[in-house]
Amino acid sequence: MSVAEPRRIVLFRHAKADWPQVNDHERPLADRGRKDAAEAGRRLVDTDVPFDLALCSTATRTRETWKLAVHEFPHRPKTIYEERVYEASPGELIALLNETPDDAQNVLLIGHNPGVQGLAEILSGATESDARERMSRRGFPAAAFAVLSFSGSWKTLEPGVATLLDYWAPSE
Repeated sequence: MSVAEPRRIVLFRHAKADWPQVNDHERPLADRGRKDAAEAGRRLVDTDVPFDLALCSTATRTRETWKLAVHEFPHRPKTIYEERVYEASPGELIALLNETPDDAQNVLLIGHNPGVQGLAEILSGATESDARERMSRRGFPAAAFAVLSFSGSWKTLEPGVATLLDYWAPSE
């Protein structure tokens, strides 16, 4: 793939988690989260972004979210379960994305707030449609995702270089 072609990044927050007596990393999805994760998967397919790579936090709730969402996909992208996504700041997520090989054109990152929402806000220097207004109004609830586009190598990904193309949240 050419670095001149626009790249897509989809930032996907895990679905609604339950609160059993386990450590935070091991929290599973709630019933509503399982339903919303599958719906988010259907909506991700509707974006028509052919994902090359998925970077997923190692937390139980993100792995379960991804398993239910990707089940809706016609083609499963290469998936890397990356512990650095768990509790990552926007800057740490940018550093991780900067390591992405340039042969990956479109990347889906499944993570946590506040990092995912912060990253969507920091990366998007421009917006199309009313996506920014909807994201500002709704925040980044569980199972929400933002679709961004930028040109260049993954090594050049930095604040303000992307365009926010779309945003979706359950009950949107």
